[in-house]
Amino acid sequence: MKIRSKFLAVFILTAAPLSAQEFTARNGVTVAAVGKGFNVTGDAGIGARGVWCGAADYARSVKGATGAQRLYIAEDRKRGFGQRGPVTFTLDPNGLTPSSTVIVGGSLGRAGANLSVGHAFGFCADHKLQRAGGRF
Repeated sequence: MKIRSKFLAVFILTAAPLSAQEFTARNGVTVAAVGKGFNVTGDAGIGARGVWCGAADYARSVKGATGAQRLYIAEDRKRGFGQRGPVTFTLDPNGLTPSSTVIVGGSLGRAGANLSVGHAFGFCADHKLQRAGGRF
């Protein structure tokens, strides 16, 4: 019985840190849970479409989101000197003023900008084309 108790204690202590691990999206960006949302980092060279792809991949793979659910920019992107800050996303629009996303490139700095998870996940095809040497 003591062995089971020790095993259970070790399992519980190691399971908590594993749940907080970062997720690597199919296009290579890193996604990590923060508060009620998640941050996408490592967007050098992939542009806004790649950031939305990473967020959608995380929303589907980790959060179990459906293609019809909306993905929202949770807060204005902080601008850094010579380096872009992470983009924070959420599936929960509470506290946001949702706004249409017409031009994807300008959406990352605007809290409330949103796309469906399915639409954003469609941008992951861009990454596949780039890896295959394709042009847009």
